[in-house]
Amino acid sequence: MSLVDHFLAQAARALGIYEGDEILIQAAVSAAANVIVADGEVAGEELQTALTDVLASQVIEKGYDLQSLDAALQDAIIRARTRFGRDDNLSRVEAIADRPAEQRERIFLIAADVADHEGIAEVEHTALAQIASALSVDGVRLLRQVVGRPGVDPAP
Repeated sequence: MSLVDHFLAQAARALGIYEGDEILIQAAVSAAANVIVADGEVAGEELQTALTDVLASQVIEKGYDLQSLDAALQDAIIRARTRFGRDDNLSRVEAIADRPAEQRERIFLIAADVADHEGIAEVEHTALAQIASALSVDGVRLLRQVVGRPGVDPAP
């Protein structure tokens, strides 16, 4: 199984995604894509970090169609390569702003974990601040939860 396939399978289980919750899926892949592309490159190590930390928690047996999730992630990454696309991704993230705090925080933590490859770069902090705002969560507080890991700084 490739790294992307493994990421997608873990993301589906960790988020408790059930078929039909397209809004949550779009929020998750859009937040991750904006952070992945923030530094100008798509690094497999960012995905690996997400797999070993946040995405490995709260495993729920029911998954989501892997092909649909893969397509959604690829589309979100393509969108994130342009300013208009990043704004579109943020609107997809904002679409879950009325969801329970746990779901919104989970989406933010996935994005933060993806960003945290050898520390969070300033451009990634900017992307995370935008995601936190769209989700109406306290991004600084949530980043402090992962500060114990080497290289993680809650503020740019």
